[in-house]
Amino acid sequence: MAIPKIKKQDVLDALKYIDENGVPFHNQSTKYELVTEEGKKYPPKYVIAVADRIANGTDISVEGFNAVEAKTYLQGQGFDIQIKQEKYELTITADVVTSTDERFTMNNLSLGDGYKPLDAYFKRANGEVVKRSYSKGERRNSNQTMPRIACQIFEKQISGLSVEEKENFPICKYNPDSEMICGIYSNVDEFKKHRNTIEYFTYGYDNGRQFVIYCWNIFSTIIFVQECLKRFGDAGDQFILTYREKDEKESKVETEATVQEELVQQFKGYRNPYSSVLIESKNIIFRGAPGTGKSYLAKEIATDIISNGYFDDYTMLTDEQRKQVEFVQFHPSYDYTDFVEGLRPRVNEDGSMGFELQDGVFKKFVARARKNYEDSLKSKEEIEKEVSAQTMIDDYLDDLDLGNNDSTALKTVNGHIFYITGYDERHISVYIPDNETVDKLSVSRDNIQKMLESGKKFTKVKEVTEFFGKKFGTQGYSYELPICHAIQAKKHRKPVAGTGSVELKKYIFIIDEINRGEMSKIFGELFFAIDPGYRGRAGEVSTQYSNLHDNPDEKFYIPENVYIIGTMNDIDRSVDSFDFAMRRRFRFIELRADDHLEMLASLDDDELEAEAIRRMSALNKEIANVAELNENYQIGASYFLKLKTLDFDQLWTDYLQPLLQDYIQGMYDEKGIMDKFAKAYGYKKPNDGDVNEAIQD
Repeated sequence: MAIPKIKKQDVLDALKYIDENGVPFHNQSTKYELVTEEGKKYPPKYVIAVADRIANGTDISVEGFNAVEAKTYLQGQGFDIQIKQEKYELTITADVVTSTDERFTMNNLSLGDGYKPLDAYFKRANGEVVKRSYSKGERRNSNQTMPRIACQIFEKQISGLSVEEKENFPICKYNPDSEMICGIYSNVDEFKKHRNTIEYFTYGYDNGRQFVIYCWNIFSTIIFVQECLKRFGDAGDQFILTYREKDEKESKVETEATVQEELVQQFKGYRNPYSSVLIESKNIIFRGAPGTGKSYLAKEIATDIISNGYFDDYTMLTDEQRKQVEFVQFHPSYDYTDFVEGLRPRVNEDGSMGFELQDGVFKKFVARARKNYEDSLKSKEEIEKEVSAQTMIDDYLDDLDLGNNDSTALKTVNGHIFYITGYDERHISVYIPDNETVDKLSVSRDNIQKMLESGKKFTKVKEVTEFFGKKFGTQGYSYELPICHAIQAKKHRKPVAGTGSVELKKYIFIIDEINRGEMSKIFGELFFAIDPGYRGRAGEVSTQYSNLHDNPDEKFYIPENVYIIGTMNDIDRSVDSFDFAMRRRFRFIELRADDHLEMLASLDDDELEAEAIRRMSALNKEIANVAELNENYQIGASYFLKLKTLDFDQLWTDYLQPLLQDYIQGMYDEKGIMDKFAKAYGYKKPNDGDVNEAIQD
């Protein structure tokens, strides 16, 4: 079976032929479609058959090759081949639920996870069709559309139910053995008292009142809709739902969108109003005058979010919670190696110098967040397998007597002896005495763990290669296989009991003085990945050193639960303007000099605090009067925190005066301007006698 000898031009000519003559009914495609840029669709096998006729003069026949071969060939020629989507229609009446998809069954409503709604409407017994009256911002054709129409049609009847009747109203029963999920609630808080999940929808009516009902997949409210028909409908009324199967990409996007929805819904109740801004925007930059408390505010917001609004003092975070926050400060010599990854020198076991690839601070941080994000999507069973495999590996390695050949010797499938010489969190080092070319190798702990988690009994390297989806095996597989066998053969302690689902956490990365670094040099290809619109796998990229990774095909992405706060003093003359490619990826928030006066409460002296505010306000008013300056040059409250150890005059001479002199350098009448600043602040220059006495003191 093979594709006939044809060229791309033959295919293009075949498309013209089909446009003119059409496609015989028996040659219609059942699975794939060739789709042109104009949106025209053609059956791939018939296209090949027509192209063969044009090129070789044969009869038009689809025999001799299959649909997959036709699809693969056409894709190789640059044509867009898509899976042909078949539409299904679900009909709900008071008595029965039927679908044109023969696979549908009321005994397994979980199947709805794999389908996407295309349309939904209510059809009265007299033939009248009622569609959803969408509210502002409501998505068309979502999993919630059908139950929303039910609420729309039967709003008065539902609202007239008693509290008890609403709480006992049947909503969903996924299979005969599962519980019946019940309840129509008046608000989200009431709903969550019974079912603490984001799997719900809200229907607003009557000036602020709500119905809150469980809803997850496309089939999860069928029972609710049918119950509405039974109680409130007329004979012959029905709901119609049109749907199709999701493709793989849609399933991933929906999962990530659900995670994002959960993260956004969690921001209610934070102490700081900027916390919710960060959750909604993903990336923000605080800009403004020096001393406005930008860095202080960034840590306060991070603490507020990590503690779920319980406190905003960073020192109160536990050691575990602090792993969810990272703080770096950019400077002109900061680069990609520091931030993402790069080669670093290392001393080998034999004392020689070499280089190894090491992750930078941002990539390490993202790895922690990504593990939490991915673990939060796993089932309890998957997590238990993972923990069990980790425990098995740790048990085996901890019991090794490194340096003792009897303890560390293993054999490959081919009988070659090798020894384990060391290990770390990511690799296991082995020594291969029979290999004259490469006698030292680092194999992947992650690969071994995945093999253990699978529960498979691997006997050949070829099986390992197929398990990892590779065409060709690597040298590492030959040593990972016997290590896996040795671990499986050992008796292990049981993992910690009670391993359950993982809570999705938020991770905050703070970049102080973000504009002092050279953006393109630091972020490299991550310009794309940090874009709020491309979080998750939609924004995955290959990093510059991906060819040196254990798995060169693995992509880097920033998960939904990572948030970035930058701070910048945009009057700093030592740096260039902020990179425009980065600028559009951040939400910029200006902090004025008097925005955070509350920080002066930490002076613990009401009179001192009041005097500091009075002097700061007077000085800033005078600064604003200088034509060449603006509000960005005003003095922020954090300068006045130095009054804990200084007096007002020392604050002026040692901090404020040098800064203001730098501001007005080169202006006309510098001395006159400085005198006005000093007068507004309340500083009086001492005479020579006062200075001498001060020095003696």
